Amino acid sequence: IYATLVRLAQSWNMRYPLVDGQGNFGSRGNDGPAAMRYTECRMTPLAMEMVRDIRENTVDFSPNYDGKTQEPDILPSRVPNLLMNGSG
Repeated sequence: IYATLVRLAQSWNMRYPLVDGQGNFGSRGNDGPAAMRYTECRMTPLAMEMVRDIRENTVDFSPNYDGKTQEPDILPSRVPNLLMNGSG
């Protein structure tokens, strides 16, 4: 999961980053990101738009991996993320 989070914070991997990272998230060269205990992150405003209507009954929910909570089947995105950032 951390590798994906790092990629979502790297401006050279994502045209419109979805994670605002604080700390060492790597570089374009061969420098990898710092260990997760040395980094912090939050969602960018664009990512917040992707989940803005999550509680408005706009998508279906299913049980998560252990059946304790529900998770959305898809995100009710107001932005076309696949068109904006590509499939990676």
